[in-house]
Amino acid sequence: MQLKESDEDGFGIEIVLQQGDRKAPSCVHGPTLLFEKVCKGEEKGRRFYACSACRDRKECNFFQWEDDKVSEARLLAREEENRSKMPPFTHQEYCSRFRKFLALPLGRRFCQDCQLLLLPGEWEIHASHKMSQADDITEARLSRPSLMLKPLENKKSNAQYLFADRSCHFLLDTLAKLGYRKVLCVGTPRLHELIRLRNQEGKSDPMKSLLLDIDFRYAQFYGTDEFCHYNMFNHHFFGGEAASGVLRAFLGEEDGEKVIMVSDPPFGGLVKPLAHSFSQISETWRKLQTSEGGVVEMPIVWIFPYFFEPRILECFPSFTMLDYQVDYDNHPLYKHGKTGRKQSPVRLFTNLTPRDVVLPREEGYRYSFSSFLSPLFFQDGRVWKHCSECQKCVKPSWRHCQSCARCALPDHPCGNSPGLEGCFNCGSLKHKRRACPLKDKRRTDNKLKSCPSKKKERRQ
Repeated sequence: MQLKESDEDGFGIEIVLQQGDRKAPSCVHGPTLLFEKVCKGEEKGRRFYACSACRDRKECNFFQWEDDKVSEARLLAREEENRSKMPPFTHQEYCSRFRKFLALPLGRRFCQDCQLLLLPGEWEIHASHKMSQADDITEARLSRPSLMLKPLENKKSNAQYLFADRSCHFLLDTLAKLGYRKVLCVGTPRLHELIRLRNQEGKSDPMKSLLLDIDFRYAQFYGTDEFCHYNMFNHHFFGGEAASGVLRAFLGEEDGEKVIMVSDPPFGGLVKPLAHSFSQISETWRKLQTSEGGVVEMPIVWIFPYFFEPRILECFPSFTMLDYQVDYDNHPLYKHGKTGRKQSPVRLFTNLTPRDVVLPREEGYRYSFSSFLSPLFFQDGRVWKHCSECQKCVKPSWRHCQSCARCALPDHPCGNSPGLEGCFNCGSLKHKRRACPLKDKRRTDNKLKSCPSKKKERRQ
């Protein structure tokens, strides 16, 4: 069963964010998420646990009904399987290996098949594998690990799309102009690299950065105070308390340095668990603030496709979608201007003041600052428009349909057409289950039906 947020409309599956101290079972990607499967016509759904990071059970086959009783033997087998799939070395061991690797005079080798920096004693084991040329593994090359590591490409788990240089430089230049000296890079390894490279050049004020990423391969190149193996879908640090302590130390105030979080999650990721993790990071930051009367919300830049605007704003009402078009080096479709088969739909969602984010005129932007209420202009002259009723940007050829309560092409099959399912909860064709005004009431009624004492209380 694939777990996409759109399934909440099509198949009646939604995320249940757990409250309290109840502990979720874990797979190799950390604590699982709780989902609820609601079948049409049934009063009560059934809940189950599934992987937080992978949306296809072929990638991570963890599945457990919430009411299952798991035997001790099964728990031990599950823990052993999780350990077997962990990285071959700890972060401390990777750091030690990197120091030894840098000390090698000649003959540095990087196994492209295993994506591993090799020490001399390991050369024979990897002799049949594809190797990078020794001349290519310079210290300058090692400072750009995103160019050495093969990007993960599985769209149903952790596909990696790396910022193009223009987007990366725009982001960093903007943050520097706004006075930020600490950048928490959540799933943005190329931004983390650029900050370190600029610091080495010494041409601008130094900045500090901490990379949180689920790709453990970066532990080969960065120290424990520069990188944490992290799952942003469940706020899980694979390094335990020591790794989460690195985050707290980074977020703490130091000489008045302003800190901001920049995150670029997988496009197929579920919005609610991402928002929950970002809120936990923001809450950690807030508790560490010692100044009174300052900013009460951590500055955040969330990079995501524009069509997720309603869901993101539902979680973070203070956010604004900026017009800047983010593109990637290794995405086959989404490119800036006329270079790609499709225009990139990726935008910046942030609680920064839009007027403070100045868009580069040399890239074809006609406005000096960004606002989600203004049209989106690109180099090829196309204009995207914002629909005030849908509360999102849509294609210029689309029109708002009152019958469907959404924007669509003028000749689209209307919402009153037969065969459309509409809302799982009440049957209305004007909204989906997620926006149903009766959803919460129905849940309350279901709980009362299953609990005689609560029914008695309501009658009284």
